[in-house]
Amino acid sequence: MPKNNQRIQEIRQILNTRYPDVKTQLMHENAFQLLMATILSAQCTDRQVNQVTGNLFKALKTPKDFADAPIETIEEFIRPTGFYHNKAKSIKNCARALIEQHNGRVPDNLEELVKLPGVGRKTANVVLGAAFNIPGIVVDTHVSRISQRLGLTANKDAIKIEHDLMKLIPKSEWNDFSLRLIYFGREVCMARKPDCPNCFLDHLCLYPAKTQKS
Repeated sequence: MPKNNQRIQEIRQILNTRYPDVKTQLMHENAFQLLMATILSAQCTDRQVNQVTGNLFKALKTPKDFADAPIETIEEFIRPTGFYHNKAKSIKNCARALIEQHNGRVPDNLEELVKLPGVGRKTANVVLGAAFNIPGIVVDTHVSRISQRLGLTANKDAIKIEHDLMKLIPKSEWNDFSLRLIYFGREVCMARKPDCPNCFLDHLCLYPAKTQKS
């Protein structure tokens, strides 16, 4: 096993080679749509979100459309994403806040984004990275799980994991590194049954419960 700095560098290089072109899987045409879609993605797959946002964004195009729409209308569109009562309130209130506080525009900084209803650091960093190309570490369930398994952090708290990764990964790679871990988590390092025997990072992994070849 290489020393930690070399090991992390190898992890970055291998992930970069494996996933050279990464981008958010949430379909969107602008920062506002991405913000709405990312809020909807909580406890839900990107695929499920994409299945509803096509029709949602045809019917409701602007923050004013969302703010003015009856909550029941929004709920009907987003029902398949789960927790649709709370999500409908979040995206409606978020749209209203954008109008009242930002002239209907999505702010391009973390401090203002996390003040919006339904927006935490994960959502804010997704929007900053994908819509504004501003570096940030997105800590979703994949990034949290894999960072711990690879020994990149000993923390379980998302904010602490974010800060740990910011220290280890060059700032220019923050957005892409997060996405590469997400791709890796979907393809290989799944939550319940990671494919350790066929993992291309197995020789660099510190996960103590590695599954064995049968």
